[in-house]
Amino acid sequence: MSSHDAAAIAEPADHDRNDQRAGSLAGVVAYSLWGGFPLVFHQLEEVGAGEILAHRIVWAFVVVVALLAIRRERHWFAGVRATQGALPRLSAAAVLVGTNWLVYIWAVNHGHVVEAALGYYINPLLTVALGVVVLGEHLRRLQVAAIGLGAVAVAVLTLAYGRVPWVALVLASTFAAYSFLKKAVPVGAVTSLATETLVLLPVAATTLVVLEVRGTGALGHGSAGRDLLLVSLGAVTAVPLILFGVAARRIPLSLLGLLQYLTPTLQLVCGVALLGEALPPARLAGFVLVWAALAVLAADALGFARRRAAEPVSLPPPAAEAA
Repeated sequence: MSSHDAAAIAEPADHDRNDQRAGSLAGVVAYSLWGGFPLVFHQLEEVGAGEILAHRIVWAFVVVVALLAIRRERHWFAGVRATQGALPRLSAAAVLVGTNWLVYIWAVNHGHVVEAALGYYINPLLTVALGVVVLGEHLRRLQVAAIGLGAVAVAVLTLAYGRVPWVALVLASTFAAYSFLKKAVPVGAVTSLATETLVLLPVAATTLVVLEVRGTGALGHGSAGRDLLLVSLGAVTAVPLILFGVAARRIPLSLLGLLQYLTPTLQLVCGVALLGEALPPARLAGFVLVWAALAVLAADALGFARRRAAEPVSLPPPAAEAA
C-alpha cells in the first residue's frame, strides 16, 4: 500500500473521530445547559410563571425565525404545511411543550426543583410504557422489571411527599408524549420549534400586551438585568436545542441516551446544593429505586443491541440475469 493510499484511508477515520468529538461536546453542553435551567428561572422568581412562559415563547420565536432567515429558509412554514400531518402533530406538540415549560417554571420558582429532576429521570420509563399503550409494543422481561421498579419508586415517593409527585409525573408524561409526536414528523429541529412557538404565539403575545396595558408586566418595570434575562429566554431555549441537533447527527444513539441523564442529575444538584431544597432519606430511597429502574432499562437496551448486532444478515436472493 502506498503512503498516498494510507493517507486516504486515515483521513476519513480522522474526520469521523473529529465529528464524534464535536458531537459529544455539543451533547454535553446541550444537556448541561438544560441542567442549569433552574438557576436561570430562579433569577426570575418575582415574575409569574405564566408571564415567564409568555416571554420564553415570544423571544424563542424571534430567535428561531431569525436563524431560519439567516439560513435563507424563508418558506419553512409552507414546507411544514406541505408535509402530511405535520401541522396538526406539531400543534399538539406545542400544547404539550407549553404545558411542560409552564409546570417546570412554576416548580423551579416554588421550591420543587428536586421533584422536577425526578420527572426527567422517570421520562424514559414512561416512554417505554407509551410504546406499549400507543404502539402495542411487547415488553421484554427487563423492561417489565424496570417499569415495575419505577411504579414502586412513585409509590415510595408518594408516601415520602405525603402526596402524589404530580410535578414529576406531569413533566415526564408531557415530555414523553411530546417526543412521541415529534418523532413522527420529518421536520428539522429549528423549523419544528418555530412552528411550535408560532402556534403558541397568539396567546403568549396577548398575555404580554394585556399585562403591559394593566401596568403589571415585568419587562421595563424592574432592573435592566431582569429585562435582559427575560429577553434572553429566546436564546436560552434555542441554543441547547441546536446543539442537541448537532449531537444527534454525529454520535451514536446509545451515547446520546446516556448523556440525557446529565440534565436531571445537574438539576438535582442545583436543587439540593445550590437552592437548598431538602432530600430526606425517604425521598432519596425513591430516587434510588428510579436509578435502579434506569440501570435495568439501560442493561436491557445494551443487551438487545448486542443481540441484534450478532444476528446473521440475510442477503436478498441474486437477481435473475437478463435474457
